Amino acid sequence: MTKKSISASKASLVLFLCQMISALDVPLDSKLLEELSQPPTITQQSPKDYIVDPRENIVIQCEAKGKPPPSFSWTRNGTHFDIDKDAQVTMKPNSGTLVINIMNGGKAEAYEGVYQCTARNERGAAISNNIVIRPSRSPLWTKEKLEPNQVREGDSLVLHCRPPVGLPPPIIFWMDNAFQRLPQSERVSQGLNGDLYFSNVQPEDTREDYICYARFNHTQTIQQKQPISVKVFSMDSLNDTIAANLSDTDIYGAKPVTERQPILLTPTGSTSTKVELRGNVLLLECIAAGLPTPVIRWIKEGGELPANRTFFENFKKTLKIIDVSEADSGNYKCIARNILGSAHHVISVTVKAAPYWITAPRNLVLSPGEDGTLICRANGNPKPNISWLANGVPIAIAPEDPSRKVDGDTIIFSHVQERSSAVYQCNASNEYGYLLANAFVNVLAEPPRILTPANKLYQVIADSPALLDCAYFGSPKPEIEWFKGVKGSILRGDEYVFHDNGTLEIPVAQKDSTGTYTCVARNELGKIQNEVRLEVKDPTMIIKQPEYKVIQRYGQVSFECIIKHDFTLLPTVIWLKDNDELPDDERFLVGKDNLTIMNVTDKDDGTYTCIVNTTLDSVSASAVLTVVAAPPTPAIIYARPNPPFDLELTGQLERSVELSWIPGDENNSPITNFVIEYEDGLHEPGVWHYQTEVPGTQTTVQLKLSPYVNYSFRVIAVNEIGRSQPSEPSEQYLTKSANPDENPSNVQGIGSEPDNLVITWESLKGFQSNGPGLQYKVSWRQKDVDDEWTSVIVANVSKYIVSGTPTFVPYEIKVQALNDLGYAPEPSEVIGHSGEDLPMVAPGNVQVHVINSTLAKVHWDPVPVKTVRGHLQGYKVYYWKVQSLSRRSRRHVEKKILTFRGNKTFGMLPGLEPFSSYKLNVRVVNGKGEGPASPDKVFKTPEGVPSSPSFLKITNPTLDSLTLEWGSPTHPNGVLTSYILKFQPINNTHELGPLVEIRIPANESSLILKNLNYSTRYKFYFNAQTSVGSGSQITEEAVTIMDEAGILRPAVGAGKGYSETLFATSPVMHTVRPTFYKVQPLYPRIRNVTTAAAETYANISWEYEGPDHANFYVEYGVAGSKEDWKKEIVNGSRSFFVLKGLTPGTAYKVRVGAEGLSGFRSSEDVFETGPAMASRQVDIATQGWFIGLMCAVALLILILLIVCFIRRNKGGKYPVKEKEDAHADPEIQPMKEDDGTFGEYRSLESDAEDHKPLKKGSRTPSDRTVKKEDSDDSLVDYGEGVNAVKITSDSPCN
Repeated sequence: MTKKSISASKASLVLFLCQMISALDVPLDSKLLEELSQPPTITQQSPKDYIVDPRENIVIQCEAKGKPPPSFSWTRNGTHFDIDKDAQVTMKPNSGTLVINIMNGGKAEAYEGVYQCTARNERGAAISNNIVIRPSRSPLWTKEKLEPNQVREGDSLVLHCRPPVGLPPPIIFWMDNAFQRLPQSERVSQGLNGDLYFSNVQPEDTREDYICYARFNHTQTIQQKQPISVKVFSMDSLNDTIAANLSDTDIYGAKPVTERQPILLTPTGSTSTKVELRGNVLLLECIAAGLPTPVIRWIKEGGELPANRTFFENFKKTLKIIDVSEADSGNYKCIARNILGSAHHVISVTVKAAPYWITAPRNLVLSPGEDGTLICRANGNPKPNISWLANGVPIAIAPEDPSRKVDGDTIIFSHVQERSSAVYQCNASNEYGYLLANAFVNVLAEPPRILTPANKLYQVIADSPALLDCAYFGSPKPEIEWFKGVKGSILRGDEYVFHDNGTLEIPVAQKDSTGTYTCVARNELGKIQNEVRLEVKDPTMIIKQPEYKVIQRYGQVSFECIIKHDFTLLPTVIWLKDNDELPDDERFLVGKDNLTIMNVTDKDDGTYTCIVNTTLDSVSASAVLTVVAAPPTPAIIYARPNPPFDLELTGQLERSVELSWIPGDENNSPITNFVIEYEDGLHEPGVWHYQTEVPGTQTTVQLKLSPYVNYSFRVIAVNEIGRSQPSEPSEQYLTKSANPDENPSNVQGIGSEPDNLVITWESLKGFQSNGPGLQYKVSWRQKDVDDEWTSVIVANVSKYIVSGTPTFVPYEIKVQALNDLGYAPEPSEVIGHSGEDLPMVAPGNVQVHVINSTLAKVHWDPVPVKTVRGHLQGYKVYYWKVQSLSRRSRRHVEKKILTFRGNKTFGMLPGLEPFSSYKLNVRVVNGKGEGPASPDKVFKTPEGVPSSPSFLKITNPTLDSLTLEWGSPTHPNGVLTSYILKFQPINNTHELGPLVEIRIPANESSLILKNLNYSTRYKFYFNAQTSVGSGSQITEEAVTIMDEAGILRPAVGAGKGYSETLFATSPVMHTVRPTFYKVQPLYPRIRNVTTAAAETYANISWEYEGPDHANFYVEYGVAGSKEDWKKEIVNGSRSFFVLKGLTPGTAYKVRVGAEGLSGFRSSEDVFETGPAMASRQVDIATQGWFIGLMCAVALLILILLIVCFIRRNKGGKYPVKEKEDAHADPEIQPMKEDDGTFGEYRSLESDAEDHKPLKKGSRTPSDRTVKKEDSDDSLVDYGEGVNAVKITSDSPCN
């Protein structure tokens, strides 16, 4: 980027404002990009070497973009591939991706070959790489006859695997018949070719199940070789075997196991060669025989093994160098050594290189008449050949373009025209591979466009820079001019800076810079302009700053902060203490222009800062508050101590140093302690950290140090007044580097996408690195799968993303720190998971069991674990009311959601509306989200009790009648069967009279009550009924009018008969004919007194009509006697009483009365007790028949006890208990509290049933089982909803 007038100090700003990416920069404006023509660009394609699973459909990707959208075509093995003629091949819409249908009868072998995709539009054609399609192969092991291996102890042995040739090559491992990995060591190990090598055999190597396995990852198959038998003979057993055939001299001459110097089993000979490609992993192997087992060492002749890229595997038998380059070529020597000697082998390594880019061609956007170049530079070993194509055709036979000239790896364009637009391909190839890159030349002729919004407002503070944007585009590139005002002159001069991206910079904006600025863009195709506005504001200033204050304890102090600001800006003032928020203390009072602290304490000591913010600027000012104790005498002044001085470092060691100092003046307050701080000049210069503190009597301290830190120390003295100023820093001390002592913490593996694993950790701090070059070795492998660790070394970052992982599988992860000196200790492993994906299937077999009118239980089958594809969070039940069955009217659907955590397969749906139709579905939930919904399930709730009537209105009061009108319940919850009206009078003392009940048909809406008492208040109770029961009631009170003519209460019989006079209906219910009811006058009375007499007692009962809660008494006496009546008080308001202590054969009179109601008694009743029965005083205990009966009963009881005892010893548990234990329903068992669940739940309806008496004749079933109540459900069955509503219970578990 350049500019017409700009100082060197503004270079970084200019780079930020404009970034040139080609000869003509196209801004990333979405609307602009949609309008401009563009040749095709390949955006996605399959890999060059594409191995496919022969059992699955083949998908060959080819995606491209362009304007207009490109069309696609394919070649196969160099000739046109007509996909329309092959029914098994289809192309995705608006895409070039091919789908070859193998699962529907096609064969993958028939589609092997080299494929290439071409994307073409009117401005050119782009081509893909040559994509080689090969189906994977996992052939069976060829059958062979394996002879047992008989080998002498101490000899070497090689067990050959020779796996079948597959595509890609298989992974080899050795196991036994129990599918257990064979142990490997420095003595026994597997080579790179899969063979199992024994440097020397031991007797414990004898076994018959050495089995080589080949795993073909692409097809997920494992092939097994026939077991190999190994028999190891020791020298002792050989001597015993041949003793009969040898002389004593021969036997005693047999040598024991002899030690041998090393010889190489692989590679053979003294030298070999190895060719590897640049960027690959170099693997060199040496396996030696010998006794004792040889140790392998590697060196590079004439050089060193590359640091940070060299690893030793397989007990140092394999040398591994990652990311090899040409510099790694050379001779590598492996040396096998034991106590008897050594053997060596030299491997000559040559590193070749497939082509790699030095400068890949980049898209070129030009204007008509402009010049440009396409450069294609690549390197390799051998050096690659560069060739060019135009629109997929070799440039030598492509249509000629006079503006184009090819010069080796460069194409030069001169005076291009619109017809010069094309896509060019650069091919760089050698014997080890090729590179293909598409780059288009797009010639555009476009009039100028200004992309900055019109009339955009810019606001800046005076004396600061102002940047006014004028983002533009045009072809040829437009010229930009700026004007101030509508008719102002063009802006020029050093006071303005004009950037190439159109931005106008005013380095120092003044108040007179305010105004309208016009940007004009013009080229040969047109001209356009745009206006923006600039406002320059006065800066915000603190005209009176807070000042340093010294205050005694418990005093009051105030800091001022008076500001001046631009009147159009709204300032906010914030006060800080020691760069943090003010304490939450009512002693701190913040005013408009000041901060006041009341009742100052030592904790208030510190620095107070006033910060003033506006939308454009910010200013601040600080002052220190020092809190001191009140001096005992004016002569003594207490203050903070002076800083220590003369700091000295002695006894410097790698991990420690001794620091000493001389204390400063304590200023009349003893020094309590010294605080030592350190600065790391290497990692954080200028930042001081707390190191330690020591008592005030100590002036030296031994400090622990970390490696690779450039230490400086300072000391601060502390007394009761406060902290001193820091001392001058000590001399610097740089500790030596070392390996890291620790590894990163908080290592986690959580996938962010279904096909990746994001490994994160907390990086080490600077001083924890212990040396330069801090890096991290990130290792991972799939858990429970026999995979090797995959490792990568990354820079000092805190995240690494592993791509291409299977969805939601566990991984073992470890992160190890390293620096230029080596590795930290071996890190511990953590378990992570690759990314989750949405669940694949919905729960099946959804069933609903309606428990009552407001509660239902839903069941479903759990989804298979593999289809969850993530951490199972639970299940969500979506349910909603479709319609009310009583009204048959639909309403707005309001879906409710209940969440059931964990792997539950059932739950309760509370709060349903009675007599309604519902739908529900169930979805499984994981960490990614919800899976598909199950098919909607329809269920209906039964009738319930209705809500209260919507209103009850009492009108038209007369002497003896009232008119009642009502509205039907808002929620009938079923079909209404009737209304129940209850009413009773209320006297002047607010006592209630007898209750009258009337049942009214459900189709009525008004009623007239006749024959009521005049001038009497009545209380009415009104409710509706369905077949289930009565709903809640509504109450109302009303008064009949007073008889102004002084008419007395009607005589007895005056109210007999019913009036049939019709009254006008209520104005509210004018369409319904009113119903008439006549009520007999209500007077308190006791009637129907009855007696049931025995010899010495009588049971008295009666009927009562009148106010509730009457206190009764019973009076009685001998019939015909003039004695006073005897009085017995009845306990409570019962309507019966038992008279005791009566004389047999005597006639009695009785009557019942009520307390508090003068003269209110029943009529008298007469009864007679029974006569006394004469008895013969015979002692039954002396009768023979009674004695015989008792003996028979005792014998029978004894026999029953013996039988029960025998059965108990035989049968164990009581049989009914066994049956209950065997058939206990696990859903109703109480749950432990520490499970986080709840105990048994019972509905209100079932509780009410528990208190009802058994019906006459009811029996427990003969099988001694008890029916489980439908409402007995655990509260844990209720989900979390609606939208996570959780139903809990405070009652203890039963």
